[in-house]
Amino acid sequence: MKMLEVKNLNVELGGVKVLDDINFDVEKGEVLAIIGPNGAGKTILLKSLIGLIPFRGEVRWLKGVKTGYVPQRMDIETDVPLTVKEFFRLRGKLATDEKIKEALDFVQLDESILRAGLGEISIGQRQRVLVAWAVVGSPDVLLFDEPTADIDIAGQESIYKMLYHLQKNLGLTVILVSHDLNVVYRHTNTVLCLNRKNLCFGAPDKVLSTEQLLALYGGENAFFHHKHD
Repeated sequence: MKMLEVKNLNVELGGVKVLDDINFDVEKGEVLAIIGPNGAGKTILLKSLIGLIPFRGEVRWLKGVKTGYVPQRMDIETDVPLTVKEFFRLRGKLATDEKIKEALDFVQLDESILRAGLGEISIGQRQRVLVAWAVVGSPDVLLFDEPTADIDIAGQESIYKMLYHLQKNLGLTVILVSHDLNVVYRHTNTVLCLNRKNLCFGAPDKVLSTEQLLALYGGENAFFHHKHD
């Protein structure tokens, strides 16, 4: 069952074409990774999918599908006068005490964090709070824009484990932007190579050849996947 079909998607910003004839689809329950160099249009694509940026073409979600979006980062001053619990309350009636507790359990955060200031918690905790914020709305699809940006290596592994725990236990469909090819190979069903245009689309082991990665990232900056026994 297709959760999402994208056909001939084009985006222009300030008279410049930033996405050119993008085509792909996402099956229910799968994990799709969007990869590409900086400036490739990955964040713009995510925002187009949920209607935050105008586009031409078709973005067709399965009828009744609810989406949750987790941005790359949320820059918060340490003295912001808002607790984590008050941040959840901004979701309105969706954020019941029961729903908040359930969402925190899913992202492996203790309820005690609700009393902390939003600007006082670590970047990794803040990212988990953003995921929990999205989960409170009971989405069918979660979209993540580089969920481990600004997080150290150990924290990155923890975040990805949490995401796939969510995907497995809630039966979610996941669309994520990632620069980590190890994550793409280990955790995703499908990969979309993007550099303003579709450069590849399919199972990572089938489409991510050395030649394709060179074409996507450029010679000296190419990423290589090393398989381990």
